[in-house]
Amino acid sequence: NTLVMFTSDNGGAGYIGIPEVNQPFRGWKITMFEGGLRVPMMIKWPSKISAGTEVDVPVAHIDVMPTLASAAAVQPEAAEIDGLNLLPLVTSQDDQIWDRETLFWQNGHYQVVRHGDWKLQINDRPTDGLQHWLFDLAEDPTEQNNLAAVRQDKVKELTMLLVDHQVNAVRTLYPPTTQLPVMIDKTLAQEFEVGDEYVYTPN
Repeated sequence: NTLVMFTSDNGGAGYIGIPEVNQPFRGWKITMFEGGLRVPMMIKWPSKISAGTEVDVPVAHIDVMPTLASAAAVQPEAAEIDGLNLLPLVTSQDDQIWDRETLFWQNGHYQVVRHGDWKLQINDRPTDGLQHWLFDLAEDPTEQNNLAAVRQDKVKELTMLLVDHQVNAVRTLYPPTTQLPVMIDKTLAQEFEVGDEYVYTPN
């Protein structure tokens, strides 16, 4: 009756040179396209969770600690916990009990917010200025159609969520020492060509 959780901190890396490693999703580890963010999470607790339970609601690694703490019936000693306890979601199999709509990711100037099925990425690329990618993941889960130019209303809405999120953000403990250009649709083993999309990410 031990609770076991198995997941990965990111999708497959582009530098290993395997183009299909994250298919059908775009991007790699270090990017915040779905190929870099979307990973499976498997939870086994025979006395509490029915075998074969599947949940499609997006969750995050910040939810692991409060879930384990709840299972152990202890209260984490922290001022504020960002994650949520996953146990009600996986034991009830009722998506309606989950009321979190918004998730955030950030690496320095590279910021992402997912609100419902809408996802906005903002990347301050040194050579090209500010870059936006906006996707409706319900209609376009593989992020092929950037809607940033035609849905400025959504860009503004999600940008404000990022701005509000930054108000209480904790300062970075270890500032990056470099900026890495990472191609979104090609591995490191492939040649860059003019027109290829890329992100600059701090490291």
